[in-house]
Amino acid sequence: MDSHVNITILGPGSVGSLWACYLQKAGHNVSLWTRSSMPYELSLSLNSQENSSHTFSCNDKESLIHCDLLFITVKAWQVESALLPLLPLLSQETILLFMHNGMGAIDAIKEHINHHPVLQATTTHGALKENTHTVKHTGLGHTVIGPFNSLGNQCQFIQEVLTHSLPSTEWNPEIKVALWKKLAINCAINPLTAIHQCQNGHLAHSDIHKDVVRICSEVQQVLQQENVEWTETELVSIVNQIISATSENYSSMNRDCFYQRKTEIDNITGYLLQKAEQHGISAPINQTLYNQIKQLEENTL
Repeated sequence: MDSHVNITILGPGSVGSLWACYLQKAGHNVSLWTRSSMPYELSLSLNSQENSSHTFSCNDKESLIHCDLLFITVKAWQVESALLPLLPLLSQETILLFMHNGMGAIDAIKEHINHHPVLQATTTHGALKENTHTVKHTGLGHTVIGPFNSLGNQCQFIQEVLTHSLPSTEWNPEIKVALWKKLAINCAINPLTAIHQCQNGHLAHSDIHKDVVRICSEVQQVLQQENVEWTETELVSIVNQIISATSENYSSMNRDCFYQRKTEIDNITGYLLQKAEQHGISAPINQTLYNQIKQLEENTL
């Protein structure tokens, strides 16, 4: 493969749009695939800078047919319905890279995609889609990618593609451990900030922080059974650091509840609860939070 990779971004929300701009800036051929099935062109500006406007073709079947890398940035619950209709257009060599919150979405469709090289990624870069044409890079972060299947093991060069576009990216053959750690943090922050409709920093207040600690205690028991070596003290410490560093931010689940959209609770706390049940672990506070978010969804959707 030459240095210019043909990339299609499936789901140009905040994160997808951020990567689209940086990948195109680095010289790659980037197109977008959106919910609309009609082909059109979209211009995106990065950080509201006039001189950083990027134009992308959307829903162009030719781009999909010649795509080397399909970058999947839809929400976890959208993965199946967004991806499966596109599979017949893809070459078997097309690399599928999934970047979303939560776990379990790829397991549900793996028999449909296992003939492709499949990668998973998690990122701490902050992105905000201010409107249809503007995406803001709200915080520098770090990206970790690794293989989901054996074909994915051969795609380590994608780490360089991402690093040259938006530093820094590391290759981690044990990507599942990184994903579990991200899930653990999301379990501690997202549901509480959604239920209390508060910024992340509010979780440091003693009345809510005791719930943060209880969540971490239950989550850590599951991590232990999943061979993720993180003590409860380490987990609480990392969560506290993130609450402090992102104190002004609203979590994605908070925003989804605020705008009365479906959340990713099934792939975050729901996934944790599935694993807890498999391991015979009681997780009452996570169960309560899961039920409360599902109730909020039912009342609004």
